[in-house]
Amino acid sequence: MLPFGKFLIVFTILIAVKIKESIQGKFERALLDDLLMEYNPMERPVSNESDPLEVTFGITLQQIIDVDEKNQIVVTNAWLDMEWVDYNLRWNISDYGGVMDLRFNPNRLWKPDILMYNSADEKFDGTYQTNVVVKHNGTCHWVPPGIFKSTCKIDITWFPFDDQNCVMKFGSWTYNGFQVDLVLKSDSGDTTDFISNGEWDLLGLPGKRNGIVYACCPEPYVDITFTMKIRRRTLYYFFNLIVPCVLISSMALLGFTLPPDCGEKLTLGTYFNCIMFMVASSVVLTLVVLNYHHRTADIHTMGPWTKCLFLLWLPWILGMQRPGRDISFKAIKSRFTDRKGMELRERSSRSLLANVLDIDDDFRASVLSHRTFNCGASTSSPASEARSICNYSARELQLILHEVRYITDYMKKQQDDQEVINDWKYAAMVVDRFCLLVFTFFTIVATVAVLYSAPHIIVD
Repeated sequence: MLPFGKFLIVFTILIAVKIKESIQGKFERALLDDLLMEYNPMERPVSNESDPLEVTFGITLQQIIDVDEKNQIVVTNAWLDMEWVDYNLRWNISDYGGVMDLRFNPNRLWKPDILMYNSADEKFDGTYQTNVVVKHNGTCHWVPPGIFKSTCKIDITWFPFDDQNCVMKFGSWTYNGFQVDLVLKSDSGDTTDFISNGEWDLLGLPGKRNGIVYACCPEPYVDITFTMKIRRRTLYYFFNLIVPCVLISSMALLGFTLPPDCGEKLTLGTYFNCIMFMVASSVVLTLVVLNYHHRTADIHTMGPWTKCLFLLWLPWILGMQRPGRDISFKAIKSRFTDRKGMELRERSSRSLLANVLDIDDDFRASVLSHRTFNCGASTSSPASEARSICNYSARELQLILHEVRYITDYMKKQQDDQEVINDWKYAAMVVDRFCLLVFTFFTIVATVAVLYSAPHIIVD
């Protein structure tokens, strides 16, 4: 058992700790009320207005997210590290139950308006407004993280063996160097927790303090500029770009190593030229296919020979069946022999309105003439009144028929345009299928011919 004196000491310590924990929240609340009672977040926190406020600035680079060579933009994930002393936020620890530090919303305190000068972000500032940690001696520590989009002049002269130097320039936007003085925290940014990028290696992140006098203002403005030195990883480009180019070039050089009296010397060069011709031709024909596929009725019309070749004969030769169309030889032949049937079908489809209403194309003239005849022959009412009613009815009927004809003509035009578009798309499919067969045949024949001409490929 403990002696009574030691037991009393331990009991007193436990009571003191318990009391301290129970009144800690009360002291923090009282301290917050005292500090913010007369605090103005717009006041630059210096005891003498003629002295600059010193702000220590650093950066912690977490990740290189993207390097956009086309738009000259680099996207990074970084933490800014700012520290300054606010003389209005000091307190005695013993007066407030041992409270060492507090967390403040950044909108409640003065903070330096430091921005990235070369930002390419839509909102310009990409930082997240975290709390500011304030210690009892007035030291304010603010570490806002953010996704930064910065402009970078990317030089791809030595691609893919290129090094890039992308700067990240930070400075106060409104305070000049006589009001806010930026001090570099260290000679380089912190890359301890940097996550490696799959395409770029980070060589270094040196920092430099600059004081520049701009044309707008006579006072110097201080900025901290970090230079992100990166090097492109060449392994991917080496195996997917450089090695194929070297192998293709070697095919042309290997021909000179064969003896002049060897027949394979010419065969190898011929095969290489054939492959190059095939690749170039495939690109050209692919453009033709895409051009056919995206044609519309408003720009291009399909001539009779084009229809005959790409919609009739080639599909029949290639065996490409089009839904709803008969492409048999008998059907193709009937298109050129049965002229009378085609004329009858054309006459029957001449008027969509006549097909819808099941009347003749000249129904409007006959209806109006019949209506006029009846109006002239009407004797059941005075002549002038009957003629007026008949004329009004005829005009109304004519307007209605005009609107119906306009709608049917528009529907017919849409149907015809869609038919033309479908024909062009089908023609593109036919050309694509034809090129597939031709190039496959060409590749097989060229490869077999070259291999067959070699004297040691076939074993007896």
